[in-house]
Amino acid sequence: MEFEEAVRKRRMVRHFAKREVSLRVIQRILDLAQHAPSAGFSQGSAYVLVQDPAAKRKLARIQGEQNYTSGGFHPWISEAPVDIVACVSEKLYHDRYQEPDKLQDGKEIEWPTPYWFFDIGAGCMIILLAAVDSGLSAAFSGAVYPSKVKRLLGIPSHFHPVGVISIGYPAKDKRSPSLLRGRRDKTEVIHYEKWAVSSSKALN
Repeated sequence: MEFEEAVRKRRMVRHFAKREVSLRVIQRILDLAQHAPSAGFSQGSAYVLVQDPAAKRKLARIQGEQNYTSGGFHPWISEAPVDIVACVSEKLYHDRYQEPDKLQDGKEIEWPTPYWFFDIGAGCMIILLAAVDSGLSAAFSGAVYPSKVKRLLGIPSHFHPVGVISIGYPAKDKRSPSLLRGRRDKTEVIHYEKWAVSSSKALN
């Protein structure tokens, strides 16, 4: 699949067919996620693959899946063939940037931008796109109760679960009412040189 096609085809799907997903396909997706950006090559991202039905049901309860099913959505977390819990460790970034080649004037940088969240977000985006490229669909849900997810899955204390990516073959899905809002015009999103200059003016 061409990259642009995968990007345009991607959307959050919350209903999956009762069809097994090959572990080899999931391993390929996760391998690609390891190629996401990583500040200083800190490599602070990690992923927990959850396939056990009982564990998926517990994870779904923690994530508040019932709040969605009561609104007409399918139980996508508990019924997805695969759930991937995306985690990141801020500690590993601090450890890396305290190494000699990263110190500035003998000190760790002040981190005006929390790159650990950018990096795990990039990894999640790769997973979402790789799923589409594999003929699958996926949905991301932010971690509602990270501490409960950590206890359930035995995640180390210095790792923070940021969300769950549910993956499977798509079934007929209820489209989110949010889509009715439409996509913002490019002139509102893309600015040239300064915020006040819209793309329509810059291209004329």
